Amino acid sequence: MRMLLLPLLVVALVSPAMATCQKKCGGLKIQYPFGIGRGCYLETEDGNRAFEVTCNSNGTATIEGRHELLSIDVPRGQLRVVSQVKSWCYDAASGSMGVNNVTTYDSTAFRVSGTDNMFTVIGCSMFAFIMMDDGGDHDNPYAMGCLTGCRKGARSLADGSCTSSGGCCQVPIPSSGSIRSFNVDFSDFNTSSVVASFSPPCGYAMLVEKKAFKFKRTYVTTGKLMDAASTKLPMVLDWAVGNQTCQDLRRNKRTAHACVSVNSECVDSKYGTGTGYLCNCSEGYQGNPYLPDGCKDINECEANPQCPHYSICRNTNGSFKCYELKWLLLSAGISIAVVLLGTGISFAYTIRAKRRLAAIKRLHFKQHGGYLLFEEMKSRQGQGHSFTLFTKEELEDATNKFDERYVLGRGGNGTVYRGNLKDGRVVAIKRCRVADDERQRREFGKEMLILSQVNHRNIVKIYGCCLEVEVPMLVYQFIPNGTLYELIHRDGDGDGTPPSFPVRLKIAHEAAEGLAYLHSMASPPIIHGDVKSPNILLDDNYTVKVSDFGGSVLAATDNSHLVTLVQGTRGYLDPEYMQTCRLTDKSDVYSFGVVLLELLTRRNALTMAAPEEERSLAAHFLSSMRDGKLDGLLDTWIKDEVRGDVIEMVATLAKRCLEMSGEKRPSMLEVAEELDRIRKLCLVGDDITILVSDN
Repeated sequence: MRMLLLPLLVVALVSPAMATCQKKCGGLKIQYPFGIGRGCYLETEDGNRAFEVTCNSNGTATIEGRHELLSIDVPRGQLRVVSQVKSWCYDAASGSMGVNNVTTYDSTAFRVSGTDNMFTVIGCSMFAFIMMDDGGDHDNPYAMGCLTGCRKGARSLADGSCTSSGGCCQVPIPSSGSIRSFNVDFSDFNTSSVVASFSPPCGYAMLVEKKAFKFKRTYVTTGKLMDAASTKLPMVLDWAVGNQTCQDLRRNKRTAHACVSVNSECVDSKYGTGTGYLCNCSEGYQGNPYLPDGCKDINECEANPQCPHYSICRNTNGSFKCYELKWLLLSAGISIAVVLLGTGISFAYTIRAKRRLAAIKRLHFKQHGGYLLFEEMKSRQGQGHSFTLFTKEELEDATNKFDERYVLGRGGNGTVYRGNLKDGRVVAIKRCRVADDERQRREFGKEMLILSQVNHRNIVKIYGCCLEVEVPMLVYQFIPNGTLYELIHRDGDGDGTPPSFPVRLKIAHEAAEGLAYLHSMASPPIIHGDVKSPNILLDDNYTVKVSDFGGSVLAATDNSHLVTLVQGTRGYLDPEYMQTCRLTDKSDVYSFGVVLLELLTRRNALTMAAPEEERSLAAHFLSSMRDGKLDGLLDTWIKDEVRGDVIEMVATLAKRCLEMSGEKRPSMLEVAEELDRIRKLCLVGDDITILVSDN
């Protein structure tokens, strides 16, 4: 069968966090694109999860939540699942056949293979039929039946022979591949008197893989078939990706597809247009075409030698060549001379290139403050300091040479990639923008060492950096569940409901705690410089991790920093900072005030399409406060969730943060303490209590 999915784009980044994915369920090997758990199987933009495998506590695996999985055949695009065996037995008490319940199978994603399965009926004088539906014309389903007999009694039955007169009947099903569901049922055909003579007195019907089923006479006479069924007789299903053809994918260059291995190719489904496609390794390669670099070269000279005995086989990428010995001897002499000459030239060139590359690396390392950083690290040995100087090659390996499919996001300070280190850690790798200021390049290493000492539960951890490249790179802790911006500006959190007010208050408080730590506890203090909702990361429990220190500076003795170029994000920038070019800790306070407004209103900090007076969220908020129209600006989801005075307290705090004069703004420590006080108003014991309004 082929998987039928709605029009989709396959996620371009094949989750190479495969090292963390469960590879087996019981004794079954789970092969990508199938997988266990989010991020481990091939997902689609429309949320289709047909490739998801569930591993049950008893060690069995299921697909679609109900079909027990026996094997996965990636090259052929097939699955084997446990076949349902329907039985119909004689009831001695009533002297007739018992209750006959219809056995039903259906799948939304997979098709029943018409070439690999056979409809099989077991018993004597048993007539069973199968009704098959292709999901299209429900009024005209396929139907076929099979009648068994035992004309000479049990003595005529023979193992291995499935004939209608010998207690077994098999008929093929349509091979069009259009079957996605079927029903199996028996029909009364004067069976009672015949079936009653066997023990147990039953007949059986099933759709089973034809090459896996061998008839045994004891299936009829003793009911051993149910014992065989307990060994899980297989049924074959076909699958494919999407509903586009390979030509569709080639025509639309912007459409991502699942064939991500370099040496792979797209193959149309055998069931025709609209039934999707499969990926195969190119000729001469084998492996998994759905994984980056999953198709490996086959060494034909070892696997299947095809050269005459008087020649030598040489493996090539995707193929092989046969060389006759007489030509090899002649070419050997020429080759030796050429190789010696070429080796000498190549050796000299390589030495020169390596020296040149090493010199460039040393220059970049020095420019970015690497020697200063190295000396600082040596002086801190034995103090529990953990900071790594990564090489360029290590980070290239972690990101498949900074493949575009690994990009997590882009910003004014650089591009962030997802990476997998050799020690198994999943990290975020940021390639910073080129520093034009010589002093910035000189101080980069020192600042990274200071940031590496920041240890707070609400600050993302910096593991290390790479300085031997033109553009410095930072290696951060990877937080998988996105940003505050995504949480509050999307349509709900998965069930259509935005985050509750207590959750928003928790996020605001923890973000303030992290910034207060940078301002008050770090030594020397650190000014973040680009506080905004996209730079506030969230884990599974909505725990905050403040991130992106690309615009951060070390606070001077007067707790400010004079810059020649104002940096930051429009809508969040401190007006005083834009006027004076002096970055202070109160600049972070202003930006945090805008984040508070996003939490209260679920509106963007800057909306260029809005009327001029409403483009800036901060300006719109201040004018609404001044005119007594705050209620019209608030998010409707929280208006009825908490008392108005609680929202008023948060709004008042935001207003203080947005004062034009930095001296009038509270410190981040004061902001954190005030948010903590407001949170405690919403807490009773260990339970979050919603403060319902009086009316």
